[in-house]
Amino acid sequence: MTDDLPPLVSTDWLAAHLAEPDLVVLDASHHLPAAGRDGAGEFAAGHLPGARFLALGTLYDPASPVPYALPTPEQLAAHLAALGVPAGARIVLYDDSALKSAARAWFMLTASGWEQVAILDGGLSKWRAEGRPLEAGTPQLAPAAPARLHPPARVRSKGEMLANLSSRAAQVVDARGADRVYGTGTDPVHGVPMGRIPESRNLPHSALFNPDGTYLAPEAIRAAFARAGVDLARPIIATCGSGVTASVLLFALHLAGISDAALYDGSWSEWGADPATPKAQGPEA
Repeated sequence: MTDDLPPLVSTDWLAAHLAEPDLVVLDASHHLPAAGRDGAGEFAAGHLPGARFLALGTLYDPASPVPYALPTPEQLAAHLAALGVPAGARIVLYDDSALKSAARAWFMLTASGWEQVAILDGGLSKWRAEGRPLEAGTPQLAPAAPARLHPPARVRSKGEMLANLSSRAAQVVDARGADRVYGTGTDPVHGVPMGRIPESRNLPHSALFNPDGTYLAPEAIRAAFARAGVDLARPIIATCGSGVTASVLLFALHLAGISDAALYDGSWSEWGADPATPKAQGPEA
């Protein structure tokens, strides 16, 4: 029987398990438009042996009023089936993105009921830096039967976030850089005014990594949240620009033993665009 997959795997671990038939490796790289990068082209130029390109940027629900909303269970299942990912497979995700976008794919999958999902610690850059083998080209994939998934759990709506302003039941933590959270101009990514949800805390997702791109140890993750003023004994909702880097906070919390934190999927792209939502802007008082 195959061992359970840990949430974070090293390059050594993956190299030793790469040939196992029930293990699927997915490139979850996703980039902001300003980065000027072509994820599919970069994948074709060089990827981990046997990997498949997830095309994370296409994985959203276009019928939802929420910008870049998580896909429905049917949409996600069909997408994975088209990549030939069989139900019950162990999935290892990696990326080569400043957004650390594998965490968005991890949240999407695990919140929808896929049980064994891991992230490659350090991603493609660490694998490449260690001189490990790469493949080129785009693989031809035989489709699989769609898995049975459920609507994503631990997701909060704008209405729930508005209610939380009154109840203060959960702490809100923003994963964007401090310049976008506390700035006063126009957000360069989403084109809305910079700012934040009132009383939210700021922990930039980039603060949760070592210099080599690997995740901090659990105790260091907990310390980073504490420095940001977050009480880990209380409920947490993560937000960002569009739900991508907020997922990094959620994955880091999972590594630190906290698996009930939630995602505000609409994030600032929804909140900031609504003239009726209360907003805080500028430096903290």
